[in-house]
Amino acid sequence: MFRRRRSADAGQDWQEDPGQDVPGDELGYDDEPEKPAGDPRPEGGPWDAEEAFPALERVDLGSLLVPLGPEHEIQLVMAEQHGAWVTVRYQDSEVQIQAFAAARRSALWDDVRAEIAAEVQGAGGQSQESEGTFGTELIAHVPAEPGQPAAGFRLVRFVGVDGPRWFVRGLFTGQAAERGEQADLLEEVFRDVVVVRGEHPVPPREILELRLPPEARQALEEQAAAAEEDNKFRGDLNPFERGPEFTETR
Repeated sequence: MFRRRRSADAGQDWQEDPGQDVPGDELGYDDEPEKPAGDPRPEGGPWDAEEAFPALERVDLGSLLVPLGPEHEIQLVMAEQHGAWVTVRYQDSEVQIQAFAAARRSALWDDVRAEIAAEVQGAGGQSQESEGTFGTELIAHVPAEPGQPAAGFRLVRFVGVDGPRWFVRGLFTGQAAERGEQADLLEEVFRDVVVVRGEHPVPPREILELRLPPEARQALEEQAAAAEEDNKFRGDLNPFERGPEFTETR
């Protein structure tokens, strides 16, 4: 979890389920003709690393620089099947953020939105487009239990932003799916995200790399080193020394 502490504290797809198929997550790519990029973002971000973006305290997660704040928690999620994404949590709402590579003069959100709608329908849910803070959004009622429409539905909201050589998708759940105060804060965080596309070649629609910040990686390395030392110590124990005994009572 990454979180900026309050000053008083100084002296944290359907991608919620990594085993579940995520609409629009299997984005696959091919040699599509280039399309005009989306309209300029009227509300500002998400920002490109080459733009003059607002100076805020952000955690460096590789391709995404995510604003820190005392009210919300940030979590980097790694899933073998679906790659990696960033979850920003505020009260009982979340926004899950992923960044994808795109062609230099290509917009992806229109196509991705149609793909998500088709997958929602195939899963037994319903969706409709709506105009929101970031332009055209997709409001969807999806099965509360994967593959079990009879278990009821829940509301989710997909947003997408086309940037220079990248595309960012956000999935709002909880009360933020219906907008309101919780959505306002999470939308502000989403708007102030900075995308670090890099100059290395990445196929269009491929997820941009996410990684732990240096201080977190260092902490994990120190924990691993300590565990290795502990294992060496345990390896020096007398193998003939009697250890703990357990009695099973039937």
